[in-house]
Amino acid sequence: MKTPAPRTTVKTLTTEARVAKPKAAEPKVAAPKVVKVSQARKLLEADILAAAKRLFAQRGFGGVSLDHIAREVGASKQNLLYYFPSKEELYRRVLHGVLDVWLSYMDALSQRPDDPEQALREYIAGKLRFSREHPDDSRVYANEVVSGAPIFSAEIAARVIPAVQADVAILNRWAERGLCRPLDGRHLMVLLWASTQVYADWASQISLVLGKPALEEADFAAAEALIVDMVLRTVLLGEVPTAAGSTCGLPPPQPNTN
Repeated sequence: MKTPAPRTTVKTLTTEARVAKPKAAEPKVAAPKVVKVSQARKLLEADILAAAKRLFAQRGFGGVSLDHIAREVGASKQNLLYYFPSKEELYRRVLHGVLDVWLSYMDALSQRPDDPEQALREYIAGKLRFSREHPDDSRVYANEVVSGAPIFSAEIAARVIPAVQADVAILNRWAERGLCRPLDGRHLMVLLWASTQVYADWASQISLVLGKPALEEADFAAAEALIVDMVLRTVLLGEVPTAAGSTCGLPPPQPNTN
Protein backbone atom coordinates (compact mmCIF):
# COMPACT_ATOMS: atom_id res chain seq x y z
CA MET A 1 0.00 0.00 0.00
CA LYS A 2 1.09 3.44 -0.81
CA THR A 3 1.55 5.77 2.07
CA PRO A 4 -0.76 8.82 1.59
CA ALA A 5 0.99 12.13 1.11
CA PRO A 6 0.77 14.44 4.11
CA ARG A 7 -1.89 17.13 3.97
CA THR A 8 -0.72 20.67 3.34
CA THR A 9 -2.39 23.15 5.64
CA VAL A 10 -3.30 26.35 3.73
CA LYS A 11 -3.90 29.33 5.85
CA THR A 12 -6.53 31.66 4.44
CA LEU A 13 -5.38 35.19 4.64
CA THR A 14 -7.86 37.91 5.37
CA THR A 15 -8.54 40.53 2.78
CA GLU A 16 -6.72 43.11 4.89
CA ALA A 17 -3.66 40.88 5.11
CA ARG A 18 -3.67 40.02 1.42
CA VAL A 19 -4.00 43.61 0.24
CA ALA A 20 -2.01 46.06 2.33
CA LYS A 21 -3.46 49.45 1.35
CA PRO A 22 -1.09 52.34 1.79
CA LYS A 23 -2.29 55.26 3.88
CA ALA A 24 -3.69 58.12 1.85
CA ALA A 25 -1.36 61.05 1.84
CA GLU A 26 -2.80 64.08 3.61
CA PRO A 27 -3.34 67.01 1.26
CA LYS A 28 -0.79 69.74 1.62
CA VAL A 29 -2.10 73.13 2.68
CA ALA A 30 -0.59 75.93 0.67
CA ALA A 31 -0.63 78.40 3.52
CA PRO A 32 1.48 81.09 1.86
CA LYS A 33 -0.74 81.04 -1.22
CA VAL A 34 -3.90 81.46 0.88
CA VAL A 35 -2.32 84.35 2.74
CA LYS A 36 -1.37 86.04 -0.52
CA VAL A 37 -4.89 85.73 -1.91
CA SER A 38 -6.38 87.09 1.33
CA GLN A 39 -3.92 89.98 1.38
CA ALA A 40 -4.66 90.81 -2.26
CA ARG A 41 -8.38 90.94 -1.50
CA LYS A 42 -7.80 93.24 1.45
CA LEU A 43 -5.64 95.55 -0.64
CA LEU A 44 -8.19 95.74 -3.45
CA GLU A 45 -11.01 96.43 -0.99
CA ALA A 46 -8.94 99.22 0.58
CA ASP A 47 -8.22 100.67 -2.88
CA ILE A 48 -11.93 100.62 -3.73
CA LEU A 49 -12.84 102.41 -0.49
CA ALA A 50 -10.11 105.03 -0.98
CA ALA A 51 -11.13 105.72 -4.58
CA ALA A 52 -14.81 105.90 -3.63
CA LYS A 53 -14.04 108.35 -0.83
CA ARG A 54 -12.11 110.65 -3.18
CA LEU A 55 -14.91 110.66 -5.74
CA PHE A 56 -17.72 111.07 -3.18
CA ALA A 57 -15.78 113.99 -1.66
CA GLN A 58 -15.50 115.66 -5.05
CA ARG A 59 -18.93 114.93 -6.54
CA GLY A 60 -21.24 113.77 -3.78
CA PHE A 61 -23.23 110.54 -3.78
CA GLY A 62 -25.39 111.41 -6.79
CA GLY A 63 -22.47 112.45 -8.96
CA VAL A 64 -20.60 109.15 -8.72
CA SER A 65 -21.35 105.83 -10.40
CA LEU A 66 -19.88 102.39 -9.84
CA ASP A 67 -18.34 102.67 -13.31
CA HIS A 68 -16.50 105.84 -12.18
CA ILE A 69 -15.14 104.05 -9.13
CA ALA A 70 -14.15 100.94 -11.09
CA ARG A 71 -12.21 103.06 -13.60
CA GLU A 72 -10.51 104.95 -10.77
CA VAL A 73 -9.38 101.67 -9.20
CA GLY A 74 -8.50 100.01 -12.50
CA ALA A 75 -10.86 97.09 -11.91
CA SER A 76 -13.97 95.80 -13.63
CA LYS A 77 -17.41 96.77 -12.41
CA GLN A 78 -18.17 93.07 -11.84
CA ASN A 79 -15.12 92.77 -9.63
CA LEU A 80 -16.20 95.81 -7.65
CA LEU A 81 -19.69 94.36 -7.20
CA TYR A 82 -18.13 91.22 -5.73
CA TYR A 83 -16.90 93.32 -2.80
CA PHE A 84 -19.78 95.82 -2.60
CA PRO A 85 -23.15 94.69 -4.03
CA SER A 86 -24.41 98.27 -4.51
CA LYS A 87 -23.26 101.86 -4.61
CA GLU A 88 -25.22 102.65 -1.45
CA GLU A 89 -23.54 99.87 0.48
CA LEU A 90 -20.14 101.13 -0.65
CA TYR A 91 -21.12 104.69 0.32
CA ARG A 92 -22.19 103.54 3.77
CA ARG A 93 -18.90 101.73 4.29
CA VAL A 94 -17.03 104.90 3.35
CA LEU A 95 -19.07 106.99 5.77
CA HIS A 96 -18.65 104.50 8.61
CA GLY A 97 -14.90 104.74 8.10
CA VAL A 98 -15.14 108.53 8.07
CA LEU A 99 -17.01 108.54 11.38
CA ASP A 100 -14.49 106.16 12.93
CA VAL A 101 -11.70 108.63 12.16
CA TRP A 102 -13.72 111.77 12.90
CA LEU A 103 -14.88 110.63 16.32
CA SER A 104 -11.36 109.53 17.26
CA TYR A 105 -10.29 113.19 17.05
CA MET A 106 -13.12 114.35 19.32
CA ASP A 107 -12.41 112.70 22.68
CA ALA A 108 -10.34 115.49 24.27
CA LEU A 109 -13.13 116.70 26.57
CA SER A 110 -13.77 113.24 27.99
CA GLN A 111 -10.03 112.64 28.41
CA ARG A 112 -9.60 115.81 30.53
CA PRO A 113 -12.88 116.26 32.43
CA ASP A 114 -11.23 118.38 35.17
CA ASP A 115 -9.14 120.68 32.97
CA PRO A 116 -11.35 122.82 30.72
CA GLU A 117 -8.53 124.92 29.29
CA GLN A 118 -6.35 122.02 28.19
CA ALA A 119 -9.37 120.00 27.04
CA LEU A 120 -10.56 122.79 24.75
CA ARG A 121 -7.05 123.42 23.42
CA GLU A 122 -6.65 119.74 22.53
CA TYR A 123 -10.15 119.47 21.09
CA ILE A 124 -9.60 122.38 18.71
CA ALA A 125 -6.13 121.14 17.77
CA GLY A 126 -7.53 117.67 17.05
CA LYS A 127 -10.36 118.98 14.88
CA LEU A 128 -7.97 121.11 12.82
CA ARG A 129 -5.56 118.18 12.51
CA PHE A 130 -8.45 116.09 11.19
CA SER A 131 -9.19 118.77 8.57
CA ARG A 132 -5.53 118.89 7.54
CA GLU A 133 -4.87 115.15 7.49
CA HIS A 134 -8.26 113.86 6.28
CA PRO A 135 -9.84 116.54 4.06
CA ASP A 136 -11.71 114.02 1.90
CA ASP A 137 -13.28 112.43 5.00
CA SER A 138 -14.57 115.82 6.10
CA ARG A 139 -15.93 116.63 2.62
CA VAL A 140 -17.74 113.31 2.24
CA TYR A 141 -19.46 113.86 5.59
CA ALA A 142 -20.24 117.49 4.75
CA ASN A 143 -21.77 116.54 1.38
CA GLU A 144 -24.03 114.01 3.07
CA VAL A 145 -25.17 116.44 5.77
CA VAL A 146 -25.64 119.41 3.40
CA SER A 147 -27.92 117.28 1.23
CA GLY A 148 -30.07 116.48 4.28
CA ALA A 149 -28.40 113.18 5.24
CA PRO A 150 -30.79 111.13 3.06
CA ILE A 151 -28.78 107.92 3.40
CA PHE A 152 -26.81 108.16 6.63
CA SER A 153 -29.10 110.04 9.03
CA ALA A 154 -29.80 107.01 11.24
CA GLU A 155 -26.09 106.29 11.68
CA ILE A 156 -25.36 109.95 12.47
CA ALA A 157 -28.13 109.95 15.07
CA ALA A 158 -26.79 106.72 16.58
CA ARG A 159 -23.08 107.63 16.66
CA VAL A 160 -22.59 111.41 16.52
CA ILE A 161 -25.44 112.69 18.64
CA PRO A 162 -24.50 110.62 21.74
CA ALA A 163 -20.91 111.90 21.46
CA VAL A 164 -22.15 115.49 21.32
CA GLN A 165 -24.47 114.95 24.26
CA ALA A 166 -21.61 113.54 26.31
CA ASP A 167 -19.47 116.60 25.55
CA VAL A 168 -22.33 118.97 26.40
CA ALA A 169 -22.77 117.16 29.73
CA ILE A 170 -19.08 117.79 30.50
CA LEU A 171 -19.48 121.49 29.69
CA ASN A 172 -22.49 121.66 31.99
CA ARG A 173 -20.54 120.05 34.83
CA TRP A 174 -17.74 122.59 34.34
CA ALA A 175 -20.27 125.39 34.71
CA GLU A 176 -21.80 123.80 37.82
CA ARG A 177 -18.34 123.57 39.42
CA GLY A 178 -17.46 127.14 38.52
CA LEU A 179 -14.79 126.11 36.02
CA CYS A 180 -16.38 127.90 33.06
CA ARG A 181 -19.20 130.26 32.19
CA PRO A 182 -22.74 128.90 31.90
CA LEU A 183 -23.48 128.52 28.18
CA ASP A 184 -25.40 126.42 25.69
CA GLY A 185 -22.92 123.64 25.00
CA ARG A 186 -24.76 122.53 21.87
CA HIS A 187 -24.11 125.83 20.12
CA LEU A 188 -20.51 125.83 21.31
CA MET A 189 -19.95 122.41 19.71
CA VAL A 190 -21.52 123.60 16.46
CA LEU A 191 -19.23 126.65 16.45
CA LEU A 192 -16.17 124.48 17.12
CA TRP A 193 -17.06 122.18 14.23
CA ALA A 194 -17.77 125.07 11.87
CA SER A 195 -14.58 126.96 12.66
CA THR A 196 -12.35 123.90 12.22
CA GLN A 197 -13.94 121.80 9.48
CA VAL A 198 -14.17 124.81 7.19
CA TYR A 199 -10.42 124.44 6.63
CA ALA A 200 -11.15 121.14 4.88
CA ASP A 201 -14.57 121.68 3.32
CA TRP A 202 -13.81 125.19 2.01
CA ALA A 203 -10.05 124.93 1.66
CA SER A 204 -10.13 126.32 -1.90
CA GLN A 205 -11.90 129.50 -0.80
CA ILE A 206 -9.60 130.00 2.18
CA SER A 207 -6.59 129.53 -0.10
CA LEU A 208 -7.94 132.30 -2.34
CA VAL A 209 -8.44 134.57 0.66
CA LEU A 210 -4.89 133.92 1.81
CA GLY A 211 -3.53 134.36 -1.71
CA LYS A 212 -1.86 130.96 -2.07
CA PRO A 213 -2.46 127.82 -4.17
CA ALA A 214 -3.04 125.54 -1.17
CA LEU A 215 -3.18 125.68 2.60
CA GLU A 216 0.04 124.99 4.45
CA GLU A 217 0.75 123.68 7.93
CA ALA A 218 1.49 127.22 9.11
CA ASP A 219 -2.03 128.29 8.10
CA PHE A 220 -3.55 125.61 10.30
CA ALA A 221 -1.28 126.64 13.17
CA ALA A 222 -2.38 130.26 12.80
CA ALA A 223 -6.04 129.24 12.71
CA GLU A 224 -5.58 127.09 15.81
CA ALA A 225 -4.03 129.93 17.80
CA LEU A 226 -6.83 132.34 16.92
CA ILE A 227 -9.70 129.89 17.48
CA VAL A 228 -8.26 128.72 20.80
CA ASP A 229 -7.86 132.30 22.00
CA MET A 230 -11.44 133.26 21.07
CA VAL A 231 -12.99 130.11 22.56
CA LEU A 232 -11.08 130.25 25.83
CA ARG A 233 -11.96 133.94 26.32
CA THR A 234 -15.62 133.08 25.75
CA VAL A 235 -15.82 129.91 27.84
CA LEU A 236 -13.39 130.27 30.74
CA LEU A 237 -13.60 132.55 33.74
CA GLY A 238 -10.84 135.02 34.55
CA GLU A 239 -7.75 135.85 32.52
CA VAL A 240 -6.88 133.47 29.70
CA PRO A 241 -3.19 132.58 29.40
CA THR A 242 -1.71 132.80 25.91
CA ALA A 243 0.42 129.90 24.71
CA ALA A 244 4.12 130.69 24.47
CA GLY A 245 4.99 132.13 21.09
CA SER A 246 1.35 132.52 20.06
CA THR A 247 0.35 135.58 18.02
CA CYS A 248 -3.35 134.57 17.80
CA GLY A 249 -3.14 133.94 14.09
CA LEU A 250 -1.31 137.16 13.23
CA PRO A 251 2.15 137.19 11.67
CA PRO A 252 4.87 137.81 14.24
CA PRO A 253 5.82 141.47 14.63
CA GLN A 254 8.82 142.57 12.62
CA PRO A 255 11.68 144.27 14.48
CA ASN A 256 11.82 148.03 14.10
CA THR A 257 14.97 148.88 12.16
CA ASN A 258 14.49 152.65 12.30
